[in-house]
Amino acid sequence: MTDTTADYIPMKHLLLPLLLALASCTTPQSGGTPGSLPPSSWGLPQIINVSAYDPKEKQRAGQGYSEHDVSALRANGASGLIARAGKGGNLDEKCGNFLAAADRARMLPGVYYRLQNHVDAVAQADQFCARAHSLARGRTWNAPALLLCADFDANSRLSDILRFMDRVESRTGVVPVAYLENSTHLKQLLSSADPATKAKLRRMPYWLALYAHDSGAGPVYPAPGSPHGLVHQYHVWSNWTLWQYGGVDWGHGRSQPKVYNHGLHRNSLYFGNLDRPVERNVFNGSHGALQSFWQQHGLPLH
Repeated sequence: MTDTTADYIPMKHLLLPLLLALASCTTPQSGGTPGSLPPSSWGLPQIINVSAYDPKEKQRAGQGYSEHDVSALRANGASGLIARAGKGGNLDEKCGNFLAAADRARMLPGVYYRLQNHVDAVAQADQFCARAHSLARGRTWNAPALLLCADFDANSRLSDILRFMDRVESRTGVVPVAYLENSTHLKQLLSSADPATKAKLRRMPYWLALYAHDSGAGPVYPAPGSPHGLVHQYHVWSNWTLWQYGGVDWGHGRSQPKVYNHGLHRNSLYFGNLDRPVERNVFNGSHGALQSFWQQHGLPLH
């Protein structure tokens, strides 16, 4: 396979600030093609990622959701939901319910697995693939595919990243999406890789994490400032495919929303009228391109 990341960037990045600002101006849709939104929605497609930590605690008046009912996420404009399948050898107990609820709401379903160093990478990939295949066979789906994503720990070894990728592809025929934290270790590891290794890594679309323009600054790298600045610091991909622009900080048993809100990239701390924070992402392309991307990097469900 060849590097496909650039296939999902049909607009010039100068339009991104405007589109992000409009991304929350979507209208609900209960039927139709999974992941699609009404023609009046001009924003970038919004994707929510969840784990057993969700839903987080209620923090204000508004709509709520659970692992059994995510219609509020859909009503606020989310096109897809990516649930954690497992982490370091342990399965996430809410994954299946979240995905079934997302499919009922006509959201595109996806799964991610968090790779950790204390368990063999191939064993973790095997657990991920077994869970994905089980989920795919577990119900009759509305969606065409189950997106596969790898969440690489901030201290991951390059050999483990490659072994995990290879194992997932060999067992599913799918090259997973690569989620990378804004980590000095990962930047040094990937930017210093040889050209052949970088070409291999580029086969995985890049899902970046950037919640503030001044995050990630240190003695080795300055703050990236923008998604394109963070892409440049890795020296692997030419652009990003998914951007996690909203997450949480945990303190004193409570989640505090943290959302990229700088310059022209203005975003509310909360997603639409939800009563609690969620982890939020945008896809760098149109809703039509999102459908193609989901099927190219997903396990077929039909």
